[in-house]
Parts: sequence; structure tokens; C-alpha cells
Amino acid sequence: MRIERVDEKTVKCFLSNEELEEYEIDYKDFVLRSDKAREVVQEIIEQAAEEVGYKPPKFAFDLQIMMLPDQGLILTFSDRDPEIKESDQFIECLKEMKRILQRTREKISGEGTVQSAESGPGPNAGEAEGKQTEGKQAQQVSRPSFAVFAFSELGRIIEFAAMLPSNLQVESSLYQMDGLYFLYLLKGRASYERYSRACIQALEFASLYAAEPSQTVQLEEHGECLIAEKALKKLRK
Repeated sequence: MRIERVDEKTVKCFLSNEELEEYEIDYKDFVLRSDKAREVVQEIIEQAAEEVGYKPPKFAFDLQIMMLPDQGLILTFSDRDPEIKESDQFIECLKEMKRILQRTREKISGEGTVQSAESGPGPNAGEAEGKQTEGKQAQQVSRPSFAVFAFSELGRIIEFAAMLPSNLQVESSLYQMDGLYFLYLLKGRASYERYSRACIQALEFASLYAAEPSQTVQLEEHGECLIAEKALKKLRK
């Protein structure tokens, strides 16, 4: 496992699929808070204390689970800071997920990039590089508007739906796979502040499974679509 100290109150642990197999555990155990998951969490906390000097809160801490399909998962341990805006927490959560996926893509396509570089720069290389830099900057400041959350049971989604404003104009659909329920939550016509607030509330009932459409291939291929559109609205009734 790879443990990273984010700040005084936060550490992140990346568990690869191989490590999850060694522990004989998967994301369902963490979503369902099984005894096996609690044992692994305790081991991670102890290792984080040794490696990066992490000191967990005496009474309780927030545990966020970010799924990285085909790669593993990230567990984030943090002491909630009331001064941090909820929308900022959500943005950072999704940005971290996207950073890891981007690093993986770069590693996979590294060979092709090297071969292209050996061919030498073209006549418009400077212009192309400038556009690429601008594109990366635009991507960095863009606000995420797509998320999928994994719920342990349907009742939890109904509870979540009941606490949302009835006029919230987000788009939503519902899937089922491996005994869990997956809620797609897209910004739709809602303001970004209202959308991000809804996502933060979802994290109180579920775990973040995906942060962009490319991460949902396995779910859409092997999962069952229960409600194709307006899932939250239909579950509130």
C-alpha cells in the first residue's frame, strides 16, 4: 500500500487491486463497513502513524472511499475542518481521483509518446505546445459535473433523495451491481453550488465510485439499469 500525508489532518492510502486480493477484500467491504474492512483500516492507520507520523482524532475521523475501477481504491482519512467549504472538499476529492487516472494514462501511453518525440518536432510544434498547455490549464480549473456514488442498500438512496430540495435540477440514474446500488449524479441545469452540495450530502450515505464517464465501463457492461433517468425524483415519491 502507498500512504501519502496530505496535511496535518489528512492522509491518503492507495490500495492496488493486487493488494485487495491479498487481503481478500474489495470495495464492497468498505462500503458496507464489514469487520474485515475495519481490520484493514486499523492496519492502515497504524502504518500511517509509523511512516508519516499520522495522528488520528481521539474519537472519530472521516473516511472517504474513492473507487479506481481496474486499478484499486483510495482511502482518505481526515479530521473534518469546519472552515473548509463543502464544495471545495468535493472538488478536491474528484480532482485527486482524476490526477491518479491521468498519471496512469500517461504511464500507459508513455511508449507512444517517446516514439513520437523521436520523430522530431514539426514546423508548428511551438504552436501545438502552446495550445496543449492552454488545454491543460483549462482542464485544471474546470469544475467536475459528473459523479457516481455506491450505496450499500436502496433505502439509503431513498433517505438521500428525501433530504434534497424538490426543485433540484440535477440529472440522475440508478444501477445495481454486485449487491450494491450506484447512483449517477450529473449537474444538469442545477447551479454548481447546489450540485456540489448534493454531492457532499451523498458522501454521507455512500462512497464515491467514479468521477468521469470513462470509469463506468464495467458498471454499464455488467450492472443492471434500474432507473434510466430522473432516479432521485422517482425515489422521492
